[in-house]
Amino acid sequence: MYVSARTDYAVRAMLAVTAEHPRLVKAAGLAAAQDIPLSFLQGILLDLRRAGLLHSHRGVDGGYALARAGEEITVGDVVRAVGGALTTVRGLPTSTANYHGAATALRDVWVAVEAAIEGVVDHKTLAELSITSVKRN
Repeated sequence: MYVSARTDYAVRAMLAVTAEHPRLVKAAGLAAAQDIPLSFLQGILLDLRRAGLLHSHRGVDGGYALARAGEEITVGDVVRAVGGALTTVRGLPTSTANYHGAATALRDVWVAVEAAIEGVVDHKTLAELSITSVKRN
């Protein structure tokens, strides 16, 4: 599985917002705390808001907050919000892969890889990761 900088930044930003919940977090503060370029982060935050994972509040006292509890948002939700499908084969959904002859069984491998990734990212919530990071520090 390839994890892009965009995906990594999105998960890190969401964990930082989770750690501050229910307080609002400003984009500039997130960028500085997580060492993410602000202009790049602003696009990520927009995608997370559009996906229904964040609420934004305007104004001097504005910022970002979780749209629902950290216990209800998985890493998979965040990954899909900024990157689309978790796995693809040649840029297409894994389930559409079709092989012939000696490679016929290869589709089953890619589907199993997708299921394994989903089994991790769709069962690890932001709240769980936030608690884990606090315990480590």
